[in-house]
Amino acid sequence: MSDAVWQSRGVVYRYAGAPSDAVAQVDCTIAPGELTALIGHNGAGKSTFARLLLGLVPPARGEVLYRGEPAHRWSREAMARQVGFVPQAEEVVFPLRVRDFVAMGRYPHLGPWRAEADADRRVIRESLARVEAEDLEARPFDSLSGGERQRVRIARALAQEGEALLLDEPSAGLDIRHEVELFVLCTQLAAAGRTVVVVTYNLGLAARLAGRVLLFDRGRLAVAGAPRDVLTAATLSRVYGWPVEVVSHPGPGSEAGTPLIVPRIDRASLRHGPTEGHRGAQ
Repeated sequence: MSDAVWQSRGVVYRYAGAPSDAVAQVDCTIAPGELTALIGHNGAGKSTFARLLLGLVPPARGEVLYRGEPAHRWSREAMARQVGFVPQAEEVVFPLRVRDFVAMGRYPHLGPWRAEADADRRVIRESLARVEAEDLEARPFDSLSGGERQRVRIARALAQEGEALLLDEPSAGLDIRHEVELFVLCTQLAAAGRTVVVVTYNLGLAARLAGRVLLFDRGRLAVAGAPRDVLTAATLSRVYGWPVEVVSHPGPGSEAGTPLIVPRIDRASLRHGPTEGHRGAQ
């Protein structure tokens, strides 16, 4: 599709010294104004694919295009103006107040010399408010809990005001309330026209709130599509190597009919693990 935000064509990437590809022959399109969830087991290639989308590493074969141009050829500054990024983890070397940490999201727009204007300060305040972190703005970043730090990282990405947002396991360290609120925020941003990509292990929230799901398995894109088409019992049991049941959400409201994923735990599996018939591709 011509208006695609990202396109991946036959993309292959392998880490130096690794025995197999981390990403293998992935073809997909990420459309504008949609919440897309990247899911899969540990080591499936989700985070590596996210790095390829950002242009942080070039593919060994194939291509990843952002707005029609190879993603790895975009300068870091230009890509940062387009895409807000929340990494899994990062080291903060210098002591910073939370407000200053979020203000870093404005750097791609300010450049090395321009000082903050009223518009920048407004964006910073609004970004903190979107993640309910206004009361943290005077705190040192390194004094925050893990969940608080993640909310502030998301505020920094929002302050970039890009057309897209990419979050790599953003709910790590968040309690139930803030995890759900994060996913709801992502749906609101997508509804407002922003393209949102979330790498997540939370199949339940991906099933209920994502518009599209990309399921990775050992570097390959096993299946892509609407949650109810991708998240079937047969597919999930095969990819994850554990028996699951999938039932329809009873509702009421817009959640009615969305998949609810229930891992099966019985006495046999407690003693011996999943049966051979459920190990699938493992």
